[in-house]
Amino acid sequence: MAERGRPRSFDRTVALRRAMEVFWAKGYEGASLADLTGAMGINSPSLYAAFGSKEALFGEAVALYGETEGTAIWHAIPEAPTAREAIRRFLEATAEAFSAPGKPPGCLIVLGALHAGEASTGVCRDLRARRAGNVETLRARFERAVLEGELPMGFDCTAAATFYATVQHGMSIQALDGAAREALLAVARGAMAAWDGLVSSAGPRGAPRGAPQEASGAGTQRGSDC
Repeated sequence: MAERGRPRSFDRTVALRRAMEVFWAKGYEGASLADLTGAMGINSPSLYAAFGSKEALFGEAVALYGETEGTAIWHAIPEAPTAREAIRRFLEATAEAFSAPGKPPGCLIVLGALHAGEASTGVCRDLRARRAGNVETLRARFERAVLEGELPMGFDCTAAATFYATVQHGMSIQALDGAAREALLAVARGAMAAWDGLVSSAGPRGAPRGAPQEASGAGTQRGSDC
């Protein structure tokens, strides 16, 4: 039986990427339907028919962002040989991604919706969960370093993860305000200068390298949600 209705006359994948760029540049509330349909090259009925609602469109845009943007930021966490090197690469990759030419500054996950309104409660909840997941990825990497003996047993993995995630969020805001790559790299260097203080205040070293790892989520990676 032939499919009913008019065939879709646009490339959904291309339209979604264009919508992602609008949300990235303007945020959820700031992106009007006119902004979105103009960038996507479609009209409002087509947008609703293809994506359901503005909130659903934003959800798909955020998922696409996580799959395609700033992936080097999060690849550093499991791939680096030490936690210190992982954080250094993480912050430097953040500086590069947040100031990339030809793309909106900062991070969609951080800047997309900071204050919930009547229309954006679900959007804010989703972004908060993604940011919390990123903190968990950092915490798990620190826990792995404790088990391997790189970091002291008393190292506060949660506090350190929160600290470096907060630095990254601040870099996103700085980028939005016009900070260039070199300025963001300077922030990264400053944050790394705090490393020795965090380690030295934590007490004796952890278990020897090669010790069995407990199930702490150390191998979990959030993808590229920044």
